[in-house]
Amino acid sequence: MSTTRQQGFFITFEGADGSGKSTQMRLFAARLRQAGHTVVETVEPGGTRIGGAIRAILLNPENHDLSPRAELLLYFAARAQNVDQLLLPALERGEIVLSDRWTDSTYAYQGHGRQLGTDVVVELDHVACRGHRPDLTIWVDIDLETGLERARARNAETGASAESRMDEQARDFYARVRQGYVELERLDPGRIRRVEGAGTPEEVAERVWAEWRRFEAAHV
Repeated sequence: MSTTRQQGFFITFEGADGSGKSTQMRLFAARLRQAGHTVVETVEPGGTRIGGAIRAILLNPENHDLSPRAELLLYFAARAQNVDQLLLPALERGEIVLSDRWTDSTYAYQGHGRQLGTDVVVELDHVACRGHRPDLTIWVDIDLETGLERARARNAETGASAESRMDEQARDFYARVRQGYVELERLDPGRIRRVEGAGTPEEVAERVWAEWRRFEAAHV
């Protein structure tokens, strides 16, 4: 998204399940606030009351018969609500909006993982988001096996069965998802910044902050 200094920034965090992206977004948000920024946090799917209801459908493991195309459309329905109700008003107020996932996730998961193709993702993004794209995307990249182990351990520890449908996919599905992220970085290297996800949360957070400082220096 193009911005002026009267507007805020839109920053997204991406990565496979278990990458640690959600933890990194929380740490980043806290550090931004300490630096004096007003920050709005959201999640995809979710972020609004309607988006939350859609999220419950998408991540419920009982909905194993949800068709890939219905899944795709539900993600964009939640996103369209997020754009109108949360994203645009916050940017107009000059705030920084952080989102845990956005269309890049759909590109990787549904376009590549579900093999629905990326053209339909791009077309639906134009309808739901109307050209509003992240200014900066932090892709927290981690090896496949570590990410899957983390995701399974998280669900076992928290009992988050309602959040586990996407964690139950086959290994080759997640290999295709990662390839989707690799392709996105190649297509849009100025926006998407790959951050190595190995190490302690604090170590990864320093890498995220370094990317933000480089972005900030170029845009403020």
